[in-house]
Amino acid sequence: MNSLKRQISCIAGVAVIVLYCVFTFSSWALYPTPYNPVDNWLSDLGNSSYNPSGAILYNVGCILTGIALFPFFGDLYRWYTNEKWRKASLIVTQIMGFLAAFSLIMIGVFSEDYGILHSLWSSIFFFLNLIVLVLLGVALFTHPKYMKPIAFYGFIVAAINLLFVLVYRNPIFEWFTVFTALGYVGLLVYNMFKAEFD
Repeated sequence: MNSLKRQISCIAGVAVIVLYCVFTFSSWALYPTPYNPVDNWLSDLGNSSYNPSGAILYNVGCILTGIALFPFFGDLYRWYTNEKWRKASLIVTQIMGFLAAFSLIMIGVFSEDYGILHSLWSSIFFFLNLIVLVLLGVALFTHPKYMKPIAFYGFIVAAINLLFVLVYRNPIFEWFTVFTALGYVGLLVYNMFKAEFD
């Protein structure tokens, strides 16, 4: 039963990665002009003027990925311990995660076609993503079931996100920010699958 619960609890995390990647790269395949991460923002894929055939795929992908993030963040309860500070930190992380998931949905709803609304939701998403990464890293770092290599990777991802949000706003760094974060989701899924939670 515990094995089955672990498998079910990891589905949402896998869905986050698969949904985003499948819809993003399918949208990229339909982009009518040369597109590369050095010059193009991810959201350019969802711009109907730039990508008339593939924009809907990217935007739907953001919405579905955001939906999948809700059960993923909800399942962080499995990391709760009797330590009040850790449980409180994880609860705050979950709340911030739910808000980040909602903001990702809004990125898909309000694509680049919506101008300032899209920029607003994108900024909110990356800011919340940074908070989630930092809070989760702090909350889990000393957790006995948290794999230390994954912990260090998580802090690297947080540092990349911080640089993108505060210092180095360009397309290629956005790609690094998003896909290193997806890698972290994958590693957390692996950690949760291997850990013997009660």
